Amino acid sequence: MSGLIRANVLDLPVNVSLSYLWCSGFMISGFLFLQVVSGVVLSLLYVSGSSVSFCCVMGFSSESLFLWLVRYVHIWGVTFIFVYIFVHIGRALYYSSYSKFGVWNVGFILYLFMMVEAFLGYILPWHQMSYWAATVLTSVIDSVPFIGGRVYRFIVGGFSVSEATLIRVFSAHICLAFIVIGLSFVHLYYLHKGGSNNPLFVGGYSDVVLFHSFFTLKDGFMFMVSLNLCVCFMWLCPDLVMDTESYIQANPLVTPVSIKPEWYFLPFYAMLRSVESKIGGLFLVLVFLFILWLPSLNEACCYYDSRQLVFWFIVSLFFLLGYLGSCHPEYPYIWVGKVSSFMLLVFLMVFKGLWVVPFSNELFDLLYE
Repeated sequence: MSGLIRANVLDLPVNVSLSYLWCSGFMISGFLFLQVVSGVVLSLLYVSGSSVSFCCVMGFSSESLFLWLVRYVHIWGVTFIFVYIFVHIGRALYYSSYSKFGVWNVGFILYLFMMVEAFLGYILPWHQMSYWAATVLTSVIDSVPFIGGRVYRFIVGGFSVSEATLIRVFSAHICLAFIVIGLSFVHLYYLHKGGSNNPLFVGGYSDVVLFHSFFTLKDGFMFMVSLNLCVCFMWLCPDLVMDTESYIQANPLVTPVSIKPEWYFLPFYAMLRSVESKIGGLFLVLVFLFILWLPSLNEACCYYDSRQLVFWFIVSLFFLLGYLGSCHPEYPYIWVGKVSSFMLLVFLMVFKGLWVVPFSNELFDLLYE
């Protein structure tokens, strides 16, 4: 066991040119550990039921300082996880890290599972916004031809979102956490097997240092800075990432003025509602995720000004869709969201389709790393 830890942590050869952007993976792992610990505590106290879940969760904030801290660590932990996930994916796109197929494929599947896990956790407090967000998303599934109705009834446990849905969501949220942890180790395995990418886009282990103590100190410093930021947000503005509807118990008879999910789902939500039909919006999101996943062999952005320009257009459009997703569904937000969604797909296809690595023996080295 000690030999395994030494080979994969202490004596792991790492390219010396890695910048602080490469700390994002360790940040995700650190906050994921905090999520597991806080989630275990909350799961022991949580009561699943449409009439008691909301009061139970609200009680976490008023019973004692310990429970208040545990709950808000869980809330802010997922926020920091998705901040670093977007940094992680953005860095992978910028430096064409998706050319390492094993790491990229497992990492992308892990991202999808973490989105599902986060959404399931968002439903559990059973407040107005979580209830109606669950209703909107499951209705999109119901609109899928042929199999949508059966899948919908299997997920919600009936004809609409109800207490049966909440019980299933709680069980799925707990079980999916173990899958996320397992995939994290698989992701790490492929990373150590093929080696990490670097800002110079140089393959192999030239100009390397040992992971300890050069990068353990670097990652540890960034994690302490992130943890301090998390604590500051918790104490100064604990409800910054929560909607006002989060303090209103779910009521199937009262629809909120504007239904919206958590901030890390807003770009996808803007895409969903930019198309008039539910199935069309779902298709648009699936196409975006497919193009984002599609591994190709491209040169890194640091070598081409034109590719950097396309990359920052993609980032800008993604942030714009995040803002549009938080706006009320009316003109001109819907129209701008529709144009931005299709522009995002076009720029992403250009980003993945051009600046391809010339055919050489290095191509086979990339394919079989």
